[in-house]
Amino acid sequence: MLSNHDVVLCSTCRARIRWALTTANGRRQPVNAEPDALGNLAVSRGPDGRLYVRSLTRAHPEPRAGEYRMMPHHATCAARPSWRRT
Repeated sequence: MLSNHDVVLCSTCRARIRWALTTANGRRQPVNAEPDALGNLAVSRGPDGRLYVRSLTRAHPEPRAGEYRMMPHHATCAARPSWRRT
């Protein structure tokens, strides 16, 4: 179960999000605060207490034990056009 201690508000749309580090390159990625059955990301808490995120792929389409399926916040942000790259 995810606690609320790392939930913050998106600076543009004010939705509840969490920041996670990508397992591929360690970059920060915002994810919606609550697990989502339609999400394409697997999020888990590492031994250091940080959240880590990886993409669900055809080769690995399901979350592993201890992971939550979550939605990237970029996919649902109501203010998306204001920060989206062109």
